[in-house]
Amino acid sequence: MKNSANMSYKVFLILSVFLFIWCMFVGRVYAEAEIDKIHFLIPAGAGGGWDGTARGVGEALTQSKLIKRASYQNMSGGSGGKGIAYLIKTARRQQETLLVNSTPILIRSLQKVFPHTFRDLTPVAAVIADYGVFATRHDSEFQRWEDVLVAFRANPRQLRVGGGSGQRSMDGLVAALAFKAAGGDPKTVRYIPYDGGGKALAGLLSGETEILSTGLGEALEQHKAGQVRILAITAEKRSAAVPDVPTLKELGYDCTFVNWRGFFGPPGLAEAQVADYADLLKKMYETSAWETVRVRNGWENLFKPGKEFSTFLEAQEKVIGELMGELGFLE
Repeated sequence: MKNSANMSYKVFLILSVFLFIWCMFVGRVYAEAEIDKIHFLIPAGAGGGWDGTARGVGEALTQSKLIKRASYQNMSGGSGGKGIAYLIKTARRQQETLLVNSTPILIRSLQKVFPHTFRDLTPVAAVIADYGVFATRHDSEFQRWEDVLVAFRANPRQLRVGGGSGQRSMDGLVAALAFKAAGGDPKTVRYIPYDGGGKALAGLLSGETEILSTGLGEALEQHKAGQVRILAITAEKRSAAVPDVPTLKELGYDCTFVNWRGFFGPPGLAEAQVADYADLLKKMYETSAWETVRVRNGWENLFKPGKEFSTFLEAQEKVIGELMGELGFLE
């Protein structure tokens, strides 16, 4: 009887150890396969900063094999509001969807352009920082930022400034800041809005506008190709991506601005899934695929996951709101 009991105990012990190892293996496989694919919802047309960020992140995640598949959906309209409303309305079937956005979600909600704020979504993580730049066609009469200021001071309404966001939105805000720093009246800036950075760039190249206010990542490729000339950047110091471009600050104008970009899930997204997305994006930073994408676009890493992202957004909302009030961007 004693030998039989010992044998039963040994069998039980072996089975318990086997079961523990099996559970650990299955749990690990499950954890690694939790996020197999991501659908990126881009609330603007192709070719802009949101489009580039979503596709750049998707490219890095798939090439580094952190996920198997990335898909993309451009949904322009309402200065980004259409895409936000769609994600909220279809939240139940959007558990594998991430919406890309940036500072304009704060600007447009402060202006009540659309009824939603970032609080109606689930903040997942801030991913990058992109500086504002001002560019002209390469053959433009404006070869330096000072040339632009001379024209603006002579007749601000004749200088057409294009941007890939709505009237009184981010690209217009950055332009207003720059001209105000040079002693101009920000309310006199003649800003031409386009649906996304790609269309704004096309407007510059076709001659519809003389100046383009955009993100560095949206103009960098064309600057390197000689299609456009970047005249100034809103960074604190020169960017390694365009070392020949002066900052507004070094030109003597107290104007700096950085635009964050990040991702939001649908409302009600589980905290565990938010954490999984954040972990995935954190791993992405360590890959050579991401470094290739980042350098190509002149981006800076800016990782703020989950609740830290929410806290950051609340602080940014306060700062941006005060700034917009000073510039007359709020009614």
